[in-house]
Formats: sequence, structure tokens, C-alpha cells
Amino acid sequence: MEYPQIDPVAFALGPLKVHWYGIMYLLAFAAAWFLGMMRARRPDTPLQPKQVEDLIMYGAFGVILGGRMGYVLFYHFDKFLVDPLWLFRIWEGGMSFHGGFIGVCVAILVYARRTQTTLLGLGDFVAPLVPLGLGFGRLGNFIGQELWGRATDPTAPWAMIFPRDPEQLPRHPSQLYQAFLEGLVLFFVLFWLSRKPQPRGLLSGTFLVLYGCFRFVVEFVREPDAHLVDQLLMGWMSRGQVLSLPMIVAGLGLILWALLQDSDAGTQREPVKQ
Repeated sequence: MEYPQIDPVAFALGPLKVHWYGIMYLLAFAAAWFLGMMRARRPDTPLQPKQVEDLIMYGAFGVILGGRMGYVLFYHFDKFLVDPLWLFRIWEGGMSFHGGFIGVCVAILVYARRTQTTLLGLGDFVAPLVPLGLGFGRLGNFIGQELWGRATDPTAPWAMIFPRDPEQLPRHPSQLYQAFLEGLVLFFVLFWLSRKPQPRGLLSGTFLVLYGCFRFVVEFVREPDAHLVDQLLMGWMSRGQVLSLPMIVAGLGLILWALLQDSDAGTQREPVKQ
């Protein structure tokens, strides 16, 4: 499979270069806003449509700040100790999903308190809004030729040589695997579940379990950061897999709790705010 020749710079306005990766972030937030407005018009919603924009703003700050801090702390803490100001040089690249996820959780907690909404109710509202953004982000990784996969059989139909790869090896296009699983599949599962009211916590738990499992599986064919190759847990588990395990465990716990609560008290719904 030949890598499509896509310029990482979408267009330039004089000295200003607009990269596809930045456009993917905008598409992610736009998709979240559109889906959030749809969900906010339902009778079982915890938010009104006019509150969705504030929620997206909180989430954007959580993604950017948490994603950067997570990347620095989870993947390059040694570099941070040598040069603490590197944390703020976002333009040099480096974002972590798990850090961004923690940032979004903090943002949801703050916004839930501000709007006097239950944390799980708001989490269930947000869960279906996230996957499309993850898919756009992985497409941005693919266009930017970063986070590619491990070397594979050169005769395999999926084998791809990335022009920016210094080794010029045929590799798995793992960014596309993640875009499909974390973006499309996860979106359709959560969208299907959210068509009708579910026990509180079920959607949040499903998101955690499925994302964690998808990420864990794809990590087997994703090239780990060069400086982390010697730090694999038990000699085979990558940093991404280690960080995904708590998500899977927490998600399973949430799903079990939600189903038990539903069996005891019936499906719980968020009250509509007037």
C-alpha cells in the first residue's frame, strides 16, 4: 500500500501555515458541539442547548492542558526534569490521550458542580460526543506521519512505507486502525446505546471499556516511542497498554454498578432543567 502524498500543511496565509492536525482538532470540537446540541434537545438531557457551548469550551481546555501535561509526565518526564519550560512549548509537539482524558474528567467535574448536575449524568452526556474527535485526531496523526505502526511483512496488503520514516520500513498504518476503532466503531456503539435512556453510568463505563480494549489491542502493532522500548512492562506491555488497563477496570466496574442500580431501582434519568 502506497502512502498518499498529503502535505501536512493544509494551506498557508502568508507566513502563517495551517496544518491538517489543527484542522482535525477544530473538526473534533465542531462534531462534539453538533452532537451535543442534538442530545441537549432530548427530554432526558441534563443540559440545555445553550449550556453545550460552555461544556465544549471546558472540554477543549481539558483536552489541551491535560493532553500536554500527560504527554510530558507519562512519556517524557526525564526531559521535563532537565527543562521544565518544555512543558509549555506545545508547538514542539506532543499530546497524550490518557492525559487529555484526565483533563476532560476534571473539566466535567468542574462543570458538573457549576451546573449542579450529577457527575455520571454529565459523563454519560459527554461520552457519545468524544469518539468522532478521537477519529479525527488519528487521521491528523496519519497525515502528519507520526505514531506509525511496527514493521510488518512487506508483502502484506496493509504494509505502508511512511516517507518521513528514517528506516523506510513497511509498517502497519496503526493510526488508521485507531481512527476506525476509536472513532467510528466506538461512536456507533455509543450512539446506538444512547438512542434511549440507559442506567446512569452505563455509557461512561462502555466508553472506558471499549476505548481501553481498542487501544490495548492496537498497541501490539503500534511502534512505541524509541526511548520507551527498554521500559516495556514484563517485556511486552507498552506504556499505552499500561495506561489503558485502569480504564478497562474502571469501566467494567461502572457498567456493573449501573446494571445493579437499574435492577434495584429501575432506569435512572437525569431531570430536565427548566
